[in-house]
Amino acid sequence: MFIPDEKQAFEAALGEVADNFAHEIETGDRQWSIKGVIDVDQNIYTVSSDTKIVSKILEIHLFPKLSAFGQGLGFDAVLADHQNYYPDISFVKQSDPAIKFAVDFKTTYRLESAPDFCNGFTLGSHGKYFRDRASRKNIQFPYREYSGHFCLGIIYTRQDAGRFDERETYALEQLPVIPSVARDFSVFVQEKWRIASDKRGSGNTANIGSITKISDIVSGRGMFSELGESWFDDYWQNYGVITATDSAGQARPVRTLEEFVAHRGGDVAKVVAKARRST
Repeated sequence: MFIPDEKQAFEAALGEVADNFAHEIETGDRQWSIKGVIDVDQNIYTVSSDTKIVSKILEIHLFPKLSAFGQGLGFDAVLADHQNYYPDISFVKQSDPAIKFAVDFKTTYRLESAPDFCNGFTLGSHGKYFRDRASRKNIQFPYREYSGHFCLGIIYTRQDAGRFDERETYALEQLPVIPSVARDFSVFVQEKWRIASDKRGSGNTANIGSITKISDIVSGRGMFSELGESWFDDYWQNYGVITATDSAGQARPVRTLEEFVAHRGGDVAKVVAKARRST
């Protein structure tokens, strides 16, 4: 049987180990310790600055550490069976497999024009498996079987593109002078509902978007943070489905949290406004 205190203990333990991750993936001058990929002839090819590549390498770098973390806590770390499955890692308690925690990697970069903000990230689908909590579509275990849904987030600064050239190859003895494509890493752990916005995170796809102010992300001050997880679930399970009548008498989908809370008769004052960059 799941005990709420166990969820808090898991989050605290994951947060503690995450605090050390930044030091483990950086050099002394806060450059990314990953410099490139190496072939059997010991040629080193610089890492691309493409966000998807940076994210995937960070995941590969941290997976063994997270597996060891889980074992130490009495959990098996189960990786997603397929590339597009949620979550990245399922932690399943060895003594009681009914207790599971979802942990998803979320990686993004600071905005050069507004370093207090990041590019944001998606927090998983609000489609089939989110609406039907018993569904197994694109999810490792049914959503309802997870006792908590956490983001292990990494925010970094992109290196000046002029410092590296993806066309260049280095010898192994040149390793200390190879430039990094990323630096100044911040690592955090938050439940995903605490950092969610009320907008999709990727165009027309059914993905939940995050807030973008870094201090609000790290402290878990998302738009639902004062309303609670049940409002997050209700809103995103019904996103674009519930309609309201506007001043012209036309029915239109409810697509803002304020409208949704008002429609449900809730306390609109508890909606935390999403911080926006100054122009």
